Amino acid sequence: MAKTSSSGGGAPNQRQLRLGELIRRRLSELLQRGEIHDPELSRMMITVGEVRCSPDLSVATAFILPLGGDKKEEALLALRKSRHEIRREVAKVLSIKFAPEIRFEIDDTFDRMDATRALFERADVKADLAAPDAPEGESTEADKDNDA
Repeated sequence: MAKTSSSGGGAPNQRQLRLGELIRRRLSELLQRGEIHDPELSRMMITVGEVRCSPDLSVATAFILPLGGDKKEEALLALRKSRHEIRREVAKVLSIKFAPEIRFEIDDTFDRMDATRALFERADVKADLAAPDAPEGESTEADKDNDA
């Protein structure tokens, strides 16, 4: 009997993770060595942070960021323009029947990390983190009920 999977966005399975990592490594090599025949891409240093694959392995989304974080849209447009050549080059190293369609998105992980760091620096958040829930050695009413 076949498994039924929900489209609820669960954790990726082992095949998705493995294929995503293979694609990420190959994309990084292609961009680092300048193997894509596009003068715009050869002028840029682009980091491939992560590649996520769809459950059916038909679509791979590569999260990229140009070195320094500037010219994001220019890099995205250049990669999207060369996506067919990139897919062909990536497919050469994959051992699957059909190469996934590769989509490119800007990696906002560093922006989210900066926002989280700024949040932890706020005075009200620091006060909440520093305030103890209950003094050491004292138990709450709920703990006393559980002991009985």
